[in-house]
Amino acid sequence: MMTPKQKTDRDVILTVAHRNYERGMNSYASFKVSNNATGQDLVQGTFIKTWAYLVKGGKINLMKPFLYSVLNHLIIDEYCKRKTSSLDVLLEKGFEPSFDNSERASNIFDSKAALALIKHLPRKYEKVMLMRYVQDLSLKEIALITGQSKNSVAVQLHRGLAKLKTLYNNQ
Repeated sequence: MMTPKQKTDRDVILTVAHRNYERGMNSYASFKVSNNATGQDLVQGTFIKTWAYLVKGGKINLMKPFLYSVLNHLIIDEYCKRKTSSLDVLLEKGFEPSFDNSERASNIFDSKAALALIKHLPRKYEKVMLMRYVQDLSLKEIALITGQSKNSVAVQLHRGLAKLKTLYNNQ
């Protein structure tokens, strides 16, 4: 049984996490599912699941990685339940594509190409690059996870970015 102080502490932890991470999580989720409203729903679901976990007595050492892990699982679930619609059905319902997304598409292709190229970096650079630019972790959080100093992580990120630029330009 939790004491009132423990319940208050749990409430404060989740409130602070919501205030600090919701915006970044909304951007990430909206990008992943290509829909702002669905992304926001997934983020809210993340906080609800986290709340339920804490109520059951679960312990969370690092909040941000935990939240992104839950969010990633919800995004995967969303991908699995998506229904595909044929273009003919959409056109029958009155859908008429009329806007030019070529710039957005090229940005997405560039980011996907860069993400694919990260896999070709040496393992120590790949690991920190994914944590920093995909999971949006801070240098301090990466240093805690990897057991390295913040300076070492910063150097690896800098070198990894330089190698990634070289790989990208040689494509």
